[in-house]
Amino acid sequence: MNLGENIEIHPVRTEKELEQFVSFPYKIYENDKVWVPPIKSDYRKYVRGEGNYLNQAGPNEKILAMRGGKVCGRLLVGINEHLNLHKNLKDGYISLFECEDDQAVADKMLQFSENWLFERGMENLKGPLSLPGGDDNRGFLIDNFTDPTLIMNTYNKPYYPDLFVNYGFQKYCDVYAYKSDSSNKNIERYEKLAPYAMKKYGFRVDPIDLKNIKREMQDVKEIINKAMPPEWEDFTPPNDEEIDLIAKQLVPYADPDLIYIARNDKNEPIGFNIALPDYNEVLAKMKGKLLPFGIIKYLYYKNKIEKIRFFVLFVIPEYQKKGVSSAIYWQTFKAAVENGYSFVEGSTIWDYNEPMKRDIEKYGGIIYKTYRIYKKKIMDQDGSSGEE
Repeated sequence: MNLGENIEIHPVRTEKELEQFVSFPYKIYENDKVWVPPIKSDYRKYVRGEGNYLNQAGPNEKILAMRGGKVCGRLLVGINEHLNLHKNLKDGYISLFECEDDQAVADKMLQFSENWLFERGMENLKGPLSLPGGDDNRGFLIDNFTDPTLIMNTYNKPYYPDLFVNYGFQKYCDVYAYKSDSSNKNIERYEKLAPYAMKKYGFRVDPIDLKNIKREMQDVKEIINKAMPPEWEDFTPPNDEEIDLIAKQLVPYADPDLIYIARNDKNEPIGFNIALPDYNEVLAKMKGKLLPFGIIKYLYYKNKIEKIRFFVLFVIPEYQKKGVSSAIYWQTFKAAVENGYSFVEGSTIWDYNEPMKRDIEKYGGIIYKTYRIYKKKIMDQDGSSGEE
C-alpha cells in the first residue's frame, strides 16, 4: 500500500483552511521549548501578506497536505517577479514549510510546488526562504537545536533538511548566526579606534530618529542602493513601497539606541545598521495569546529583555575601509551594555558575504547556528525540466 495515495493537497481558499494553515505549527511544536509561538492574530495577518511584500512581489499559493481529514503538512510556494526581473532569473521559492516526519507528505507538497512553478515557466526552486520583504524563515536550521530562537529567526524540526534532500534538493547556500556577549573584550579596543576614524575621515554616527522615520528610511534606501553588491543573486535594493513596509515593521519594536545611521561631514548617509531587542523573550511567556493575560505579560517582560539581534549593516563602498562599520558596531555594543542587554546575535549572514563575516569575527563573534537553503532544478511530472 502506498501511503502517499492517502495524502491530498488542498490549496488554501476558505477561512477554515487559512486557520488550519496558521494553526498547524502550534501542533507540530506543541512540546518544543525552543520554538517561540507568535501571537496568532498577528501571524494570521503575516501569512495573508499583510506587513510584508508577499502579494506585491508576485503570485503565490498556500497549500495544506491532508490525510484522513487532518493536516499533516503545509507550505507556501511563490514567485518573486521583482527579483527575477532584476537578476534575470526564473526562480520560484518555498516558504513557511512545516511537515510531519513523513517523506510521503513532504514529497506530495514539494511535487505540487514543482508542478505549480513549471506551469508558470520557472526553472529553479529555492527554499526555504523569507517571504518577499522579510528577514525570517530563511533556511533550515541544521545544528544547535537547543539555544533559544531570537526574534524573526528560524526554528524547525531536525528532520526537515532530510525531507528536502531525500526529495532531490541540494545545498544552495548556508547562512549563519553569530553570537557575542557583554563580556566580549575584543570589541573594547574600538573605544579609541572608532572616535579616531570618525575624526580622520569626517563622519559621525547618529541614533535613528523614529519621529522622522520616513526621512531616515530614505537615507537607508540610498545607502542600500550604493552598497548592495550587484552580484548578490538573492537580493535587490528595496523600492519605495518596500522601504515603507520596513519602516512600519521597525517602529513598533525599535530601540533607537540600537539603530544608527552614519553620515559624512556633508550630511550624506554612508552607512547604517538595524538591531532589535529580542522580543521572543516576551512572546515565549505569552504562549501565542494576547488575551486574557498576554498584554500584561508583554508590558511586564518587555523591559527585562536581555538579548538583541543584529540584522544588517551596510556601508557604501568609498567608506568601507574607513572605520564606519567599526564605529557603528562600537556604538551599538556600548548602548546595548548600558541598557542592560547581555547577548548579541548577528544573523543571518550569507556564506558568500565575506566582508561581513570578517568584520563580525574580527569583533569576536562566533558562529553558533547554521541555516541551509536548498535548490532544485524544476521538473514536471513527466520528468522534463523547465528549460526544455
